[in-house]
Amino acid sequence: MTSSYDRVQTTLGHNEPDRVPIDFGGSTVTGMHVSCVAALRRHYGLEAGPVKVIDPGQMLGEIGDDLKQILGVDIEGEVLVPRDFNTTVDDHGDTLLYPQGDLTAQPSAKMPRGGHFFDAIVRQEPIDEERLDPRDNLEEFSPISVEELDYLEAETKRARSSGRAVMASFGGTAFGDISHVPGAGLKHPRGIRDVTEWYISTRTRQDYVRRVFEGQCEIALNNLERIGPRTRDCVDVVNVCGTDFGTQSSSFCSVDTFRELWMPYYRQINDWIHRNTGWKTFKHSCGAIAKFIDAFIEAGFDILNPVQCSAAGMDPENLKKVWGKRIAFWGGGIDTQQVLPFGTPAQVREQVLRRCEVFARGGGFVFNSVHNVQAGTPVENIVAMIDAVHEFRDR
Repeated sequence: MTSSYDRVQTTLGHNEPDRVPIDFGGSTVTGMHVSCVAALRRHYGLEAGPVKVIDPGQMLGEIGDDLKQILGVDIEGEVLVPRDFNTTVDDHGDTLLYPQGDLTAQPSAKMPRGGHFFDAIVRQEPIDEERLDPRDNLEEFSPISVEELDYLEAETKRARSSGRAVMASFGGTAFGDISHVPGAGLKHPRGIRDVTEWYISTRTRQDYVRRVFEGQCEIALNNLERIGPRTRDCVDVVNVCGTDFGTQSSSFCSVDTFRELWMPYYRQINDWIHRNTGWKTFKHSCGAIAKFIDAFIEAGFDILNPVQCSAAGMDPENLKKVWGKRIAFWGGGIDTQQVLPFGTPAQVREQVLRRCEVFARGGGFVFNSVHNVQAGTPVENIVAMIDAVHEFRDR
């Protein structure tokens, strides 16, 4: 039987493997809400107990090895367990999260009462155009420590020993990722931290944004020079970028702006990775991003995720026909906006089988849902998704 490692390597080489590879939990954009993980464990009769949260903001749950075996997962990710996950509940019943777990600091994220994940609290100081300093938006990026290097080396070795293909995310390479802009991990974020203001700045303060990206890129490349030798043989895919460029029907910028403002820095990161390692590079972007795919490929990305087929211009057949030989699709296996949370198990099965028929043709496809499986998704639909992809694999 082909190993998970070989299966993933084959499909990322754009050859058809013995079975479609599956990923759940390999990254923070291919996981499941902690409540869904708990529901699956109950459904399959696995050992009960609290499910570890591995991403506090999105409240993603750790998918244990026993559950991975049942799901048929072929990807192993780093497990970056958060420290100092301290919260309080305010008078409105909202749960507040604190930067670095410091309960004396101003809260940086909030889960509304009855909610399922945290939203960043914007703590934008008044902007003084005369005093704007790009270094303020670089506060969260720094040279990697020896302790962090030791952890990454140990964690990637652990992941490699699983027999699965390994996906890593070393951080610091997602230029302008809007989920990071508010600086939720900082006690006193400076610079441009308001989400709307940042988007405006990509148009009106491009010199400022460019200088932020230049500084971030320099730090990232220096860190990769140290990370690479310690992890090179234990990693297969690296999640470079979670910056979204698409909306449901349009985009946050033009392709020309992407080429001018983002591409030079992504190309430097991807070129370093391809020159110095055998890692494949993973680009996450939600939305209607078909018009960006050629530019993503030129920037050196090997993999596109989450493949939001419900967005404008993201027809699966066309995506596979036009770009299927030049970039791998990681995701797109089931719609998480309507079908998986609100459809019937039969509708889930039908879409999974159809998506697999389209994307798996000729390789270049790793099955995952369109972004993380969200809280409130019926467990019977999640099971129908898993059963359907296994049905396709066993044909």
